[in-house]
Amino acid sequence: MIVNSKTAFGGLLAMGAAPGGDQPGGMFQSVWGAFPFLLLIFAFYFAILRPQQRRQKQLDQMVKSLRAGDRVTTTSGIIGTVVTVKDKSVSIRSADTKLEVLKTAISEITAREGEPAASPSQS
Repeated sequence: MIVNSKTAFGGLLAMGAAPGGDQPGGMFQSVWGAFPFLLLIFAFYFAILRPQQRRQKQLDQMVKSLRAGDRVTTTSGIIGTVVTVKDKSVSIRSADTKLEVLKTAISEITAREGEPAASPSQS
C-alpha cells in the first residue's frame, strides 16, 4: 500500500476537532484548568515572598533607627558599638579597632544605649 502526503494529511484533518470550538463548556474547562496554576502562584506569594518583604521592612526600620552607642552585630559576625552614623555607613568600635561599614551590613542591634542588654533565652 502506498500512502502519499495528500492522503495522510487528509486523514489527520478528519481526526482533528472541528474548527470553531463546538465543544460545550470549552471556556469553563480552560478556566478551571488554570486554577491549580493560579493556586500555586498564590501559595508561593504567601509562603515565600510576603515573609521576605516583612523581614526586609523590619531590617530597613532597624537600620534607620541606628544611633551612636548602640551595640550591633554585622553580617560578617563583627560585634561592636556604633560611634557615628552617616548617610550610607556607620563607624563601629570593636575592641581596639574602629571600622566603617555599610548600614546594610548591620544584621541586628543587640543592645541600645541606655537600655539593659537583652539576655539570650535558654531552651
